[in-house]
Amino acid sequence: MAVPLYQAKAEFFRMLGHPVRIRVLELLQDGPLPVRDLLAAIEVEPSSLSQQLAVLRRPGIVTATREGSTVVYELAGGDVAELMRAARRILTEMLVGRDGLLAELREAGVSSR
Repeated sequence: MAVPLYQAKAEFFRMLGHPVRIRVLELLQDGPLPVRDLLAAIEVEPSSLSQQLAVLRRPGIVTATREGSTVVYELAGGDVAELMRAARRILTEMLVGRDGLLAELREAGVSSR
């Protein structure tokens, strides 16, 4: 039985739903990075990073290549980088809206005194 598209999308977003995985994807937007650089930038235990990278690797969101004893990760395609940029734009718009609401609330509080 086929999985409905909305369910597949929900599973995709659940897969992205971890701060370490999001940070990895953000870092890889600028190009491939070895694991040691990811570890330095994210500051998590190696086992935790390894787990999160495996979650991203399974569906093919990131790919890994070995260069000698170093494993280098990169985004599998440009669509993921575009998704990260879109998420940043959406969050920025949401926060700008909240700032406007906060200013209105403060203004209303001052004028009601």
